[in-house]
Amino acid sequence: MTTITIDQLQEAHACSEQVDRFRELFGKSIEVTEAAAIEYASEFDWDWAAAYLLSHSAQAEYDRVRALAQVEYDRVAAPARAEYRRVTAPARAEYDRVTAPAWAEYERVTAPAWAEYDRVTALALAEYDRVIAKTFARLYIAMIPVSNETR
Repeated sequence: MTTITIDQLQEAHACSEQVDRFRELFGKSIEVTEAAAIEYASEFDWDWAAAYLLSHSAQAEYDRVRALAQVEYDRVAAPARAEYRRVTAPARAEYDRVTAPAWAEYERVTAPAWAEYDRVTALALAEYDRVIAKTFARLYIAMIPVSNETR
């Protein structure tokens, strides 16, 4: 019997939301079957599961099939996406026309504040970079006796 357990998810550092959802649906474990995976297809992050729970060769096969599925999804979705854009284009154009003056005024009013923010943060970032660089150099120099074979 092939199972996935709460312990496996936690050891692989799954996010708490996914662990909680797993526990809510299955308790401590579930036997992995294609039927169960299909039933809960929209419940979990399968890309994460593939990356952390499959072997390298199984993950490569997952990635191959996922890429093919993505191509098919894109093919099917393209006409609907194009129709959506066609239908919403007039409303978007009207929205842009109506909001353009307000956006221009917003940018005019906030420009001085952004300029001051950029000036202050540039100074702070330069100091941060100096501190980090100095710290790296100090720590790197301190570890010089360590053999280069360990790197």
